[in-house]
Amino acid sequence: MVSQPVSMSDSVRERIRFGLFEADIHTHELWKEGIPIRLIGQPFEILAVLLSKPGQLVTREELRARLWPADTFVDFNHGLNAAVNKLREALCDSADQPRYIETLPRRGYRFIAAVERVALPANGQSQGQTVQKQDSVLEASAHPPDAAKDELNFSVDETASDEKPARLRSRSVWLPILTPAVALGVGLFAFLLWFYLSHNSTKRVGRRALLTPVPLTDLADPTSEPAFSPDGTRVAFHRQGYAAGNSGIFVKKIGSQQLLQLTANQDCCPAWSPDGRTIAFSRFTDTEHEIYTVSAAGGGPRKLYTTAIGSRHGELDWSPDGESIAFVGESSPGTSSIFFLSQNGSAHRITQPGPLNNDWGPAFSPDGQSLAFIRTQETGLPENILVMPAGGGESRTVVTFYNGILGSPAWTSDGQSILFASGGGLLRAPVFGGDQITRIEEAGSAVRHPATARKAYALAYQGVSEAYSVWELNPNDANPTPHGLIVSESGRNEGAQISPDGKKVAFMSSRSGTMELWISDRDGTNPYQVTAMNSIGTPRWSPNGRSIAFDVGWRDRGAIFVVDVPGGLPRPLAQGSSDNLVPNWSRDGKWVYFASNRTGMWQVWKAPAQGGAAIQVTTHGGFAAWPSVDGKELYYSKFNMPDPEVWRVSVDGGLETRVPQMRPADWGAWAPVENGIYFVAQDVNQQPIAMFFDFATSRVRKIATLDKLPFWLSASTDGNSILYEHLDQENSHIMLLQNFH
Repeated sequence: MVSQPVSMSDSVRERIRFGLFEADIHTHELWKEGIPIRLIGQPFEILAVLLSKPGQLVTREELRARLWPADTFVDFNHGLNAAVNKLREALCDSADQPRYIETLPRRGYRFIAAVERVALPANGQSQGQTVQKQDSVLEASAHPPDAAKDELNFSVDETASDEKPARLRSRSVWLPILTPAVALGVGLFAFLLWFYLSHNSTKRVGRRALLTPVPLTDLADPTSEPAFSPDGTRVAFHRQGYAAGNSGIFVKKIGSQQLLQLTANQDCCPAWSPDGRTIAFSRFTDTEHEIYTVSAAGGGPRKLYTTAIGSRHGELDWSPDGESIAFVGESSPGTSSIFFLSQNGSAHRITQPGPLNNDWGPAFSPDGQSLAFIRTQETGLPENILVMPAGGGESRTVVTFYNGILGSPAWTSDGQSILFASGGGLLRAPVFGGDQITRIEEAGSAVRHPATARKAYALAYQGVSEAYSVWELNPNDANPTPHGLIVSESGRNEGAQISPDGKKVAFMSSRSGTMELWISDRDGTNPYQVTAMNSIGTPRWSPNGRSIAFDVGWRDRGAIFVVDVPGGLPRPLAQGSSDNLVPNWSRDGKWVYFASNRTGMWQVWKAPAQGGAAIQVTTHGGFAAWPSVDGKELYYSKFNMPDPEVWRVSVDGGLETRVPQMRPADWGAWAPVENGIYFVAQDVNQQPIAMFFDFATSRVRKIATLDKLPFWLSASTDGNSILYEHLDQENSHIMLLQNFH
């Protein structure tokens, strides 16, 4: 059968059907077995382009021309990779074993599934009438070089039998015209195929069974920062002991319950020598970063080197040849680099970050020829994972990531991929060629500090369990006493805000498995879920209390959405190839402010609440914005960094000035009211304190001492209530995943 490209400009409304899915190119809607699937912006546009040329190569340059105007300044490669990843996620597709989208390395993509065009009647519902069909098997045969690479293997997909009956019926029309000889041949082939798959399991290539992680440590104390011995039989880790003397570096043999304590201090970041006899670790004093070694069998530690604290990153890695220890040191004020410590005790710098950038998390490749590390920019995000020759030279970016990276990267044992942890879980990125970042599902979402064994197929990581509640205090009480408002036994509940009428609370919660928008009564009772979009953030009530703005997709390219309450479908307000995050409403409800890096630098923008072109508000940097109560000024954090400066500007634009005397702990930890700004900061002893900046006097006064440092803070319209998230419980264990490749 000869297939023709599917035209996207036909005047007749129709849907495109493939596998379990249907797509309406006109309305930008996608369904899976009749259930709507959320796919917006560029991921859907890419799907539309691929569907227009089924079985044909769509080059990366063609997609760039279609999706990014020529005058758009953006990291195109990252944007395209991220959009394709989202598309594959929506289609439950895999780059390794694609059913729909095949990657042609460094060239582009090809849609490989059967495509049908289904005309729509006046009511817009599918008739099941096939206008055009493409057979993916025949199409695959048109590309023998790609199809032949696994010609001896058979793919077994457990979901293949779930395809729609309508598609099967469309193929059954062919059956009556088969001759008996052909029918016999088909039956014989089916039997032989069944016999082969049933009796040659070692030849099958199918859906990879999920591995089961098991706890290596199950202590009441948190454990973190695992490091494998060179032979993969032991793991060193940091223990944060609650009892005196229980903190330090420990070693545990896999399969044994015995723990060996090597140090009894707040030491971190163990790294094994290549011969497995010695462990290096970091120790911080008030003013210095010290590097020690200790025998893996126990004994007294020996100091190797002392340097300035710098960024307080203690990550270490020992080169496979045993000649150097990579560590993080301060190269200039506010800037940290990767250094190599030689056996003779001298250190030399190996990376050259820009001013106020921080390089950290060094990790040697298994063959010792390359070094991976993380570079955090002055503005915080994105963070990059770079790879460079271990002997020095030019570095190249392997990963650009917008959600923060938790711990050093780790190389897979074959040296072909890098693992890293983020707020979304444990991810794998190819080092050479390819552009697909995949998620290691077995690890879950609360993961930090991955480590791999160089001579064994094993993965270890820090698995975190935590519970966050929303707490409330009245800052006008003589002795403000915080109390729990929205409490859950597990998961995160945070970013809460009281509705303008004081009757409801909007907040984000992961209690359903993903971070979603929830609403409860004012006292925290009767909570209900509003969205099912995965990873929403920063919910903000409209002034009339009828809508909530929020961001979604902050792990990659964020977008701003608005949903009407109660009931209503979220609608996009700001999205595209740039990040659009942290919305807030103007006091008259006509505009939604948000942060965007579409110019290459974070600035505050605003868009009409009913949709329309966005307008830039700040010009010298800006992130999280709050309007003043009278609606005349806009307050905003300068950047998305800890301890940001707070600035203000007229809502009509103009001179941007700094608010003196206040530095909140983070960009989400402050909120203005009529006569000042509430915020959370830390004193000289790192104690979290709720503070108030008075507009009339430009002075700061203490409101209350908190037991934990929150990230989010909001205030009620009348200023009589402050909401913030509270860490109720947290623990972490070293988890072990055997047979990991």
